[in-house]
Amino acid sequence: MNATVESRVDTAIIDEIISRHKGKPGELLTVMEEVQEASEFKFLDDASMEYLSSQTRVPLSRIYSVATFYSFFNLKPQGKHSLIVCRGTACHTKGSKILLDDLALLPGCKEAFDSGETTFTSEDKQITVKTVACFGQCALAPVVAVDGVIYSNVTSEQIKKLLQNLQEDNKDENFRLS
Repeated sequence: MNATVESRVDTAIIDEIISRHKGKPGELLTVMEEVQEASEFKFLDDASMEYLSSQTRVPLSRIYSVATFYSFFNLKPQGKHSLIVCRGTACHTKGSKILLDDLALLPGCKEAFDSGETTFTSEDKQITVKTVACFGQCALAPVVAVDGVIYSNVTSEQIKKLLQNLQEDNKDENFRLS
């Protein structure tokens, strides 16, 4: 688990989230998602999971199991922007490994991925780079998602442009790679 207690979500917010979903189907997943979203750095910290366990009477081991099973849960602080690279077979053969190599421009990113990590967050908490097994967009390979927007047929030049734009915090909803 993580050791960042200062990022804890306020217990009053957790209580409110729990009360809104009490007894509804999918209650635990929904509550965990909303607690994560309420976190400044979009992750489930230890203190919040422990509090959630005590309030819902769901064993902490089960909450942790759910958090580690589903890829959309984060146990480490996330950056302001997310950049997700598909590593599925089609994307790999079309160059997603090259795109990841281009992202090694971020200090510490290459070392993180070389050591087996699938997620890296820059020290300044501006950018989180992740890999996923497959987006299911194989005909559009290689595929990259930036803050939830999917880009297809991404080239090395485009990913560098995108990274620069995010580093400068010039995120524009109408940003085009071409």
